[in-house]
Amino acid sequence: MKLKALIPLIAFGLLALLLAAGLKLNPREIPSPLIGKPVPAFELEPLHEGARPLRRADLLGRVSVINVWASWCAPCRQEHPLLVDFAKRRPDIQLLGLNYKDERAQASQWLKQLGNPYAAIGFDAKGQVGIDFGVYGVPETFVVDRQGQIRYKHVGPLTPEVLRERLEPLLQEL
Repeated sequence: MKLKALIPLIAFGLLALLLAAGLKLNPREIPSPLIGKPVPAFELEPLHEGARPLRRADLLGRVSVINVWASWCAPCRQEHPLLVDFAKRRPDIQLLGLNYKDERAQASQWLKQLGNPYAAIGFDAKGQVGIDFGVYGVPETFVVDRQGQIRYKHVGPLTPEVLRERLEPLLQEL
């Protein structure tokens, strides 16, 4: 009889332990099944008319940082000055933009106002390439090595600390 009374208490204790473990996880470090795997095959029309399309082949032979952004995204605006500065400081790294589920005119105006740090920008109006990359939302940033393998994924806006402690050391290594 007493054992039956303990079952709900034991179940509650196990649930509390699982919840406590989950609260310790960092939401910025969502594991990506693509880490260590080749960038998915893709070809996107450019954001700006007359520019070149953005495709997987553009990532081969150079270390690249791909930033997924949108003009409607407030955190994207927050991280944008860091990207502008990064592009100036690190011309050896190819910074590419993936404009995600946006309006072309609004995205172009946004870059005109805030500056365009990207070497090329693919326009992913329907978000299909973003899905292939495993994008949860914007902003997200990926580091791709010279062989076209995804080496790092950051969810959320970049910060000076993330650049200094995560991105820069990885880029030096590559």
